[in-house]
Amino acid sequence: MLRGIYTGANGMNIQQVRMDVIANNLANVDKTAFKKDTTLFKTFPELLIHRFREDGIGTVPMGSFDTTPLVGKLGLGGEVNEVYTRFEQGAVKKTDNPFDLMIQDKPGSDRPAFFSVMTNRGERLSRSGAFIVDTNGFLVNPQGFPLMGEKGPIQVVKGNFLVKENGEVIIDGEIGNSPRESLTSAEHNRFKNPVLLDKLKIRTVENPRHLDKDGDSFYVETPESGEPKPFVNEIESPQILQGYLEASNVQVVTEMVEMIEVNRAYEANQKSIQTQDQLLGKLINEVMR
Repeated sequence: MLRGIYTGANGMNIQQVRMDVIANNLANVDKTAFKKDTTLFKTFPELLIHRFREDGIGTVPMGSFDTTPLVGKLGLGGEVNEVYTRFEQGAVKKTDNPFDLMIQDKPGSDRPAFFSVMTNRGERLSRSGAFIVDTNGFLVNPQGFPLMGEKGPIQVVKGNFLVKENGEVIIDGEIGNSPRESLTSAEHNRFKNPVLLDKLKIRTVENPRHLDKDGDSFYVETPESGEPKPFVNEIESPQILQGYLEASNVQVVTEMVEMIEVNRAYEANQKSIQTQDQLLGKLINEVMR
């Protein structure tokens, strides 16, 4: 029953963390390019229990033997080891909005790509490609932070730009990139003088599992993840899709099944503690008689 006490309390703490992570995943199921979190936990090493006051070694003609009978094992509980983000590609959603961009990772790649966005806390990584154009003609996210190119923030005419699959931003040189100019839908994609304006600042890290979430779909690097760096191998470089968005990779049915599992595990650990408490109460009553 000692094992029930220790494991029960730790088990409840573990399941509470799992429930918080699952609830956060479900709350962001419709958020563009949201990446689900997964909880990992580990158990402490178990101890072998021997009967009290029977330590020693016995001898027989054939050799020696341990006189300490083995009773069983004592579990020392567990703990949450890690909550990490899974960067599997989300579903593709076609929007036909020229300001929506999506990163399509190469199949089999274990290093996801990210947009670079300049925030008031510094440059951050993001998978969300839902951008708009502000009054100055800059491509910004819904919070107003500019999308970064290799030369700096990207400023385009409303409708006067195309993003190629390699991330290059093309504008019509005859119109330029003044925010006061705009194109009609009929003129869009009919560039008379295509000019390379900039290239999207697409970055990756060596160990994306160790990236920290920074709110508003942003990620910040850590010493374990490594610093953001460009793709040097064209084979691994992602494709940029204009007019598409990436959905979250949260599977609602899977999360609901895990939530039921967590509830049952929590109740089982709770009952083990209640049972031990009742047995302990009976023991105290017998001793006090």
